[in-house]
Amino acid sequence: MDPRLAARRRPAGSRRPPFDNLRHSMRAILLDDKQLTHIAIASGVLTLLCMAAQWILARRALCPLCMTPVLANKLCAKHRNARKLLGSHRLRVAVSVLTKGTFTCPYCYEASEMEVRHRRR
Repeated sequence: MDPRLAARRRPAGSRRPPFDNLRHSMRAILLDDKQLTHIAIASGVLTLLCMAAQWILARRALCPLCMTPVLANKLCAKHRNARKLLGSHRLRVAVSVLTKGTFTCPYCYEASEMEVRHRRR
């Protein structure tokens, strides 16, 4: 092991500082390490693609009653009885959809099932 790296090791159980991966990415670019630079660029592009996909899909998931996107971050007032899961209304909706197939809208507090209703012609 490189003696410079051994001297900089964190003690066991200590937490990594925030943005540690960003620091390593910048270090790879500045030190001209091509492999780490490619990994840093690929992870940044993948992060942006995931954020764009989440934004597009979240805008399409609407409550059938109030027509508000339940997975998008809107600045509307939430219903007074709307509950959070780990501090997030969106996380509660997502977990509820994945586990039960139903969700309760945090804006109008209406329970809805996840089923596609075909229109009559």
